[in-house]
Amino acid sequence: MTEAGVSEGHAPAQSPARIEAGTPEFRRTNIAVFFCGFAIFAVLYCPQPVLPLFAAEFNVTPAQSSIAVSVTAVVMAISMLFASSISEAVGRKVMMLGSLIASSALTLALWAVPGWDSIIWLRALSGLALSGAPAVTLAYLGEEMAPKAVPGAVGLYIGGSALGGMSGRLAAAIVSDFGMDYGSWRLAMAGIGVCGLICAVFFWRLLPPSRHFKARELRFGGLSRSMLRLLATPAIFLLVLAGFCLLGSFMTLYNYLGFRLQEPPFNLSPGIAGMVFLIYPVGSFGSAWLGALAAKQGRGRVLIGCSLAMLVGLTMMTPDSLPMIVAGLSLLTFSFFGAHAICSGWAPAAASADKAQASSLYLLLYYIGGGVAGSVGGTFWASHRWDGVALFSGCIMAGVLAMAVALSRTPQAR
Repeated sequence: MTEAGVSEGHAPAQSPARIEAGTPEFRRTNIAVFFCGFAIFAVLYCPQPVLPLFAAEFNVTPAQSSIAVSVTAVVMAISMLFASSISEAVGRKVMMLGSLIASSALTLALWAVPGWDSIIWLRALSGLALSGAPAVTLAYLGEEMAPKAVPGAVGLYIGGSALGGMSGRLAAAIVSDFGMDYGSWRLAMAGIGVCGLICAVFFWRLLPPSRHFKARELRFGGLSRSMLRLLATPAIFLLVLAGFCLLGSFMTLYNYLGFRLQEPPFNLSPGIAGMVFLIYPVGSFGSAWLGALAAKQGRGRVLIGCSLAMLVGLTMMTPDSLPMIVAGLSLLTFSFFGAHAICSGWAPAAASADKAQASSLYLLLYYIGGGVAGSVGGTFWASHRWDGVALFSGCIMAGVLAMAVALSRTPQAR
């Protein structure tokens, strides 16, 4: 019997127990979602290290080469709104597994594409395929796990995504300094594709079937009404704004820190400057540890602490001291991923219904915030260099703190 036909399509007379922390099912689920997060963000960011090779081989500008990353993120964010509705009909695990397989296969196909237009089309399709995993994963955890087990599991998922994202960015630094030959990027894309397919196999074998999911008829007509209902919930409205500001402030700093480190007084090479992405594993630990701490101390209280720590980390990065920059960025990265883990798990928990749509709405604004603020931050860099970027990012972080305080006063704060 299939999962969709029995486990998801027909609820038993007595609802089965949810997955509790410390059980074998809890450990299997955590490992599965870790692989899922790693694969999603490895595929999403894998072209980033080879953008200079794209520009040279296909005779495109650096801005045009970046479309290979941005088109995937934008298509994924928009498509997640519809993917969450599809998952309500076909099932959570089926949707997530299909997403991992399709996006990994499309990445593997980059090995053989002949021209630039083909790359962009494949990357757009990858964004469409990826959309079936992020929001649905969080909805699955909210449905299948005991409430106190959710924050820790979400933390591990975010941790996997941090490591996946780091892998691509760190490779970009190495490629920049060693200047690989034309066509070498094809081997890198194929490797990421194969890695994603391996992650999909582990995910399929480890993730328990849905037991609390109830299939519903596929309807897109009510999507806008669902979103409006969700935004009318004060906690979800605040969480959506917090997500927009979180990635916006974070992406702004990481986008322009490399420029700062390559200018006087540091004068680092692009490859050495790119080594700041080695800090990302700190974020993995932060998402897991702070996510678990939120389950004990309350989401609102820990989110306030994360927001304050991000501001402290930004302040530490002000002096022209490389050790202080690394220390401040480590604290900021640790706190950012913790805050994201809390907010992304809180969104479906705060929704009485349409949990997958709540996750999609949060992630939609999260990625849009990163794209918008990351670009706007460039005007502050052009006019006032790092001081302007830090001021812009700090104002956005202050907004996160204000929303964290407001969220701590909502009934769902625990």
